[in-house]
Amino acid sequence: MSMTQSGKLTMDSSHSTETQGGKTDTFNQVTFPTPFPAGSDVVVQVTVQTFNGPETPGVRLHDVTRTGFKIRFNEILGGGVSADGKHVTETVGWTAYTV
Repeated sequence: MSMTQSGKLTMDSSHSTETQGGKTDTFNQVTFPTPFPAGSDVVVQVTVQTFNGPETPGVRLHDVTRTGFKIRFNEILGGGVSADGKHVTETVGWTAYTV
């Protein structure tokens, strides 16, 4: 049986772009309202729902488990502009479900 949960959060980034894989000390922890059942394969999808800053706030996820996930902005490079990783406050919606 499939299970779905969703929510939204307000987040920003005051940290430089993270380029080292697995380094998550600048990520925010999101905890699901209800843990998914033990042994579940959980998928998380996120969407930035606001447009408050001029740079594109790339979203990075890590450590998706049955109890939550870690998330942060990592600005996307483009248009000849070098992103510094810092980003203003945006609203991010998320959906988590079992597969």
